Amino acid sequence: MLKPDAQFKRITDISIEFLQKHNIEGLILDLDNTLIDYDGNLLDGVKEWIKKVKDAQIKIAIATNSINTEKVEGYAKTLGLVFVHKSFKPIKRGVKKAAKKLNLPPNRIAEIGDQLFTDVWVAKRMNMFSILTEPISTDRFKIDIIKRRLEKWVLSR
Repeated sequence: MLKPDAQFKRITDISIEFLQKHNIEGLILDLDNTLIDYDGNLLDGVKEWIKKVKDAQIKIAIATNSINTEKVEGYAKTLGLVFVHKSFKPIKRGVKKAAKKLNLPPNRIAEIGDQLFTDVWVAKRMNMFSILTEPISTDRFKIDIIKRRLEKWVLSR
């Protein structure tokens, strides 16, 4: 349940060919530390990557645990994506809403994010393809540092 189907350093390293090879027709993307860093800067090349994905007729939505509506809406608008905030991952509710916005069955969707215990776990429980990326930023809070160490330990097993 916690083993990702694929791992990449950055979301922009995921090729269209890789997605097509795995019959992915839709993506649900995490926002914080996957598309943007802790300072709110978009990952270099992410706009161009999203355009390529859209040009390949792959649908995209953002599903984030962020409770800041304006923040999430602003990034979604900048990137031309639909979104669900307050997703409460790994609870399925928010990701189900995002899948509904994509109008695709879960087995045709990949969930992409930087956290094992939220993004990968919810994807596995929803029968979605799970892609784990490395976090863009170094964690600032002690709880996040502990969580990342636990994630590394679980991945090594």
